[in-house]
Amino acid sequence: MNTVNMTQEQLTELITKIVIKNLDMQKMRIPLGVSNRHIHLDRADMDILFGAGSELTHKKDLGQPGQYASEEIVTLKGPKGQLKNVRVLGPLRSQTQIEISRTDGRTLGVDAPVRESGSLDSTPGIEIIGPAGSVVKDKGVIAALRHIHMTPQEALRAGLADGQRVCVQLGTKEARGAVLQNTVVRVSDRYALEMHIDVDEANALGVSSGDFALVVE
Repeated sequence: MNTVNMTQEQLTELITKIVIKNLDMQKMRIPLGVSNRHIHLDRADMDILFGAGSELTHKKDLGQPGQYASEEIVTLKGPKGQLKNVRVLGPLRSQTQIEISRTDGRTLGVDAPVRESGSLDSTPGIEIIGPAGSVVKDKGVIAALRHIHMTPQEALRAGLADGQRVCVQLGTKEARGAVLQNTVVRVSDRYALEMHIDVDEANALGVSSGDFALVVE
C-alpha cells in the first residue's frame, strides 16, 4: 500500500487497523496437530484392500469433526522400500490420497510434492498392500502443505480468509521455534480450530500435538 500521499489522519487509521488485526490474531491460540503418515481410501480401493463391502473400524476421533483413525492399516511399497502399519483414516473419500513426509518419501523412493489436500494431479503413485489384496495407484502421494482449519466466525475475528497464506509462529527460541511461511488457511463451518504440520516439521521445531501456534503479520 502506498502511504506517501496519505494524510496524518489516514495513516493513523491504517496503523490502528493493523495493530488491532495483529492483536486479534495474537489472541487466537491455535491448537497444533502433528500428522504422521496416513492414507485416505476411496470405496473401490477399500474393497480391494480389505474385501468387498468392508467398512472401516473406528479407533479414535481426530481433531476435525467426523474424522477418525481406524483400526485398519496398510503397507506402502515404493521403488526403494516399504512402510508398514500405515493408518487408514476415515471416513472414505471420493479418491485415494496418501500423505507422507519428505523423509518417508526417501525411504520409499518416491518424490512426494508438497500439496494441499485433494490436489493430486501430476503426483506420483505407489503400491498399497492390504490384508485382502493390493492396488497400484498411478497418482495420489503428497506431503501435505501445512494448514490451519478454522470456522467462518474464527476467520472473521482474525481477519483471515479461506485460501489465504499466512505466517505462523511455532515453538520457542529454546525449542528451535520459528516462523513458518506459506501456511494455508482453510475455512469451513465443518472445521474445528487446529493447525496441521507433519512429523518432519514438528521434529525440526521441537513441537508436538497439543502445543499452540500463533498467526503473525
